[in-house]
Amino acid sequence: MSSNCAVILAAGQGKRMRSRHAKVMCQVLFKPMIDWVCDSVIEAGVDDICIVTGHRSDEVIRHIGEKYSIVQQTERLGTGHAVMQADEYLTKRNEGNVLVLCGDAPLMDSATISGAYEQHISSGSMATIISARLKNPFGYGRIVRSDDGSVTAIVEQADADERTRQINEVNSGAYWFKTEALLQMLGSLSNDNNQGEYYLTQVISLLCQNGFKVDAFTADDDEVVLGANDRIQLAYLNERARVKVIRRLMSEGVDIPFPDSVYISPDAKIGSDTQILPNTIIKGKVSIGSDCVIGPNCCLENTLVSDGTALDNVSSVDAAVDEGAVIGPFARLDGNTHIMKSAAVGSFSEIQNSTIGIGSVVPRLSFVGSSDVGDNVSFGSASVTAGSGKDGSRCRIGDNAVIGSNCSLVNPVKIGRNARTAVGATVSEDVPDSVSAKPRARQMVKKIGSKNGRSAE
Repeated sequence: MSSNCAVILAAGQGKRMRSRHAKVMCQVLFKPMIDWVCDSVIEAGVDDICIVTGHRSDEVIRHIGEKYSIVQQTERLGTGHAVMQADEYLTKRNEGNVLVLCGDAPLMDSATISGAYEQHISSGSMATIISARLKNPFGYGRIVRSDDGSVTAIVEQADADERTRQINEVNSGAYWFKTEALLQMLGSLSNDNNQGEYYLTQVISLLCQNGFKVDAFTADDDEVVLGANDRIQLAYLNERARVKVIRRLMSEGVDIPFPDSVYISPDAKIGSDTQILPNTIIKGKVSIGSDCVIGPNCCLENTLVSDGTALDNVSSVDAAVDEGAVIGPFARLDGNTHIMKSAAVGSFSEIQNSTIGIGSVVPRLSFVGSSDVGDNVSFGSASVTAGSGKDGSRCRIGDNAVIGSNCSLVNPVKIGRNARTAVGATVSEDVPDSVSAKPRARQMVKKIGSKNGRSAE
């Protein structure tokens, strides 16, 4: 589809959402609706995209960055008017075809876009509407066809007579056009209606009136037409998307025995024979290998989990967990953390901006931050690496070191290979290889109110 492009309409305010954000930035499964649509368009083979922004355009532009072309609709005067704003963009691409669709229809998938394009080309149509057949078509524009199956009109619910209202094939709001034909008809649009707006559906009427062929591709999945105008509809979209993602993963061999309490991003990749247990939330670009156990009660975001790994009641953001590692329960991984092969992180421990080496163990109630921990290091319970590391400094712990329980390592201290730190020690100076570091001072025992005390041997 190298000669083709897409125009995505993302200017709407969505007043009924009652949001400070642009409507297309509302999320379905933790992902803005505009990203769902863009990803489907790209997956269908169209990577030349123009976004028409309007309400909170600064937010949408900031989110999109420089990936796509941007035009602005400063006045919201209908869908036809929105496409008019892309006139210059389309004129430079008038030899191909253009896909026009809404940025708030996240369930429009690449298979439907590709199928509609193939029919558009094979039928020689100037326009191909993506349609769906609904059991309850109330509120949607109806697709009216002639006896030979070609489209003659799109009739809105308010304008439909009783016979037309019986039609269950409806307009999704997505279309393939011959770009040259679309440009020609956009110049003839009228806003002579009660709303004073220019409607894209009028382009279909004009094409039919001028004798051009218009077709409709009926999607296999009727949910491609679904959008959201308020939070209730948005919740419904979330549920439908959640079910689709889970069913796809289960068909690929992922074990989700209790799916009702599992929420997984559409961008997540999960290997076969991995088990996802209840109350697990997987957000963003998470990749999980095969033969893992994730959950119960895990929340993972932008995390890489290798084969054969177990996460129990774990919260993880921007982390990588290698093969055979065991994390939790009630542990947190955060901020550029890497847990290497066969390592273990125990209950109520937190690892932040750190690497835990192969076979190393960080047991319960410990905190390791801004640290590089070698292989086969053993921490005692309730140990910490202290210091923010904001200046880039890091604690470094060599292979086979043993860190005593309730130990504090003051960043940027270095603990050598095979070194040991005593229970309760506060270590602020480097410990050489194969050396044991004792506590900073002997414990003093003193009676309350007395001036003198004795040391405890």
